Amino acid sequence: MESNPYAAPAAVVDDVAAWDAYDLENRKAGRGKRLGAALLDGLVNLIWLLPIIWGVTMALDVRRGLKPAAPMVGVVLLGLILLIGIFVVNCIMIHRSGQTIGKRALDIAIVRTDGNRVGLGRYIFLRVVPITLIGMIPVVGKLCTLADVLLIFGKERRCVHDLLADTIVVDV
Repeated sequence: MESNPYAAPAAVVDDVAAWDAYDLENRKAGRGKRLGAALLDGLVNLIWLLPIIWGVTMALDVRRGLKPAAPMVGVVLLGLILLIGIFVVNCIMIHRSGQTIGKRALDIAIVRTDGNRVGLGRYIFLRVVPITLIGMIPVVGKLCTLADVLLIFGKERRCVHDLLADTIVVDV
């Protein structure tokens, strides 16, 4: 039998199954990596936050008549453009791989507890929005935000936002 080097491959390839529960438990990201990723994401957010803060301080000088308004508007617009850019990049990364910029740098990702990809809607509306809204409540919100973070020291190493969204953070 002659083999044709130009023939299509005949190998059978099975789809890669989602991680099993035991594997996910062993792959949970450490607390230090999660903290590092959060800190890196915070530094990335300084990229857009600093121009806005600078623009607001310039606005105070404009209000007093010390400076012209044109540079202030440009600086605030730069901050807003950077905000939108970083938000879009993070949304694309979360949708594709379950990672933010900080998580990507430290090789960790967010997945569902069954090992499937976390959707962008689940990430935003179950992981981010509830904790943000609760955090806006005076006094009680700060305590709830603190409780959210401190739950990482529990046996499961999952914060409240992980429990709400049915997600875990794993090493990639």
